[in-house]
Amino acid sequence: MKRRILTLCFVACLSIAAMAQDNDKTPYLTKSLSGDAISNVTVSTSAGGIMVSGASGQSPRVEVYIHGSNNHEQLSKEEIQKRLDEDYDLNVAVDGHELKATVKTKHDHMDWKRGLNISFKIYVPENVSTNLRTSGGGIQLDNLKGKEDFSTSGGGLMINSLSGNIHGRTSGGGIQVANSNDDIDLQTSGGGIQAKNCKGNIKLVTSGGGIQFKNLDGVINAHTSGGGIEGKHISGELITNTSGGGIALDDMDCSLDASSSAGSVDVKMTHVGKYLKLNTSSGNISLKLPGKQGLDLNLNADRINEEVASNFHGTWTKTNVNGSVNGGGIPVDVHANDGINVTFN
Repeated sequence: MKRRILTLCFVACLSIAAMAQDNDKTPYLTKSLSGDAISNVTVSTSAGGIMVSGASGQSPRVEVYIHGSNNHEQLSKEEIQKRLDEDYDLNVAVDGHELKATVKTKHDHMDWKRGLNISFKIYVPENVSTNLRTSGGGIQLDNLKGKEDFSTSGGGLMINSLSGNIHGRTSGGGIQVANSNDDIDLQTSGGGIQAKNCKGNIKLVTSGGGIQFKNLDGVINAHTSGGGIEGKHISGELITNTSGGGIALDDMDCSLDASSSAGSVDVKMTHVGKYLKLNTSSGNISLKLPGKQGLDLNLNADRINEEVASNFHGTWTKTNVNGSVNGGGIPVDVHANDGINVTFN
């Protein structure tokens, strides 16, 4: 699991580095938006990254960064203009309250040795909705309130301080999301996911890496077929599963349904919500439960620790536990092909 998390961090660093490269360059084109009340941003580019920021203290504007598809190729402004004229339609315009920034190729069959990487950095007020598409770079969003719909097949997603309806997709990189609220739906098939300090209805899905989350509150669905799952400080309800690694959850104050078909499960509960369900078909389960909460236990495994909990009433054997703790109440269902070790705080 540690290796997968390191891979996730590495992917994120690559996304940050790519954005930093653009930061070091002078924009090819800058368009002021100070006279426009922008409420929507639409961007489409086939070979470049997109950044949209609603942070305060910035003059509203669009910056366009252009370089050769081969980053080692140094192009003059004149050569860039020549390639734009011959091979691309680049349009940056405001229509009503909508900013549109689009890049289209003029030919069905491009000579990609002459290709250009065209990226956008856009600074707008925070109450802005977006529709962003790129197949050749990462997407970065921060300090926005609205409906944000964005996708890329060629880079990672970096999201910070968004609220509203957040819908993001990538098949070519990892995802980082932080300090965001309301409806969050993020998926990748090409990397891991990190989420922290978020609240609301949260859906995180990857088939290409692990998931790591911290300080989440709400109804959370987190699923991966390509790595392990690590979580800490979760409240509300969490439904999570993996077929590509183990699960480690700490300081959980929630309803929880966690399962793995490829590793062990380690869960520490400070309080159980409406239910607790744990399952693994390929490993052990280690479970720490709150000692003063009323629970109904249903545990099944090849072996279960023989130390009977205090205030337990029912049947406790080496392979099955069925009964109540502290008078019963919340259902706790735990199943493992190997062993279960259950303790109480």
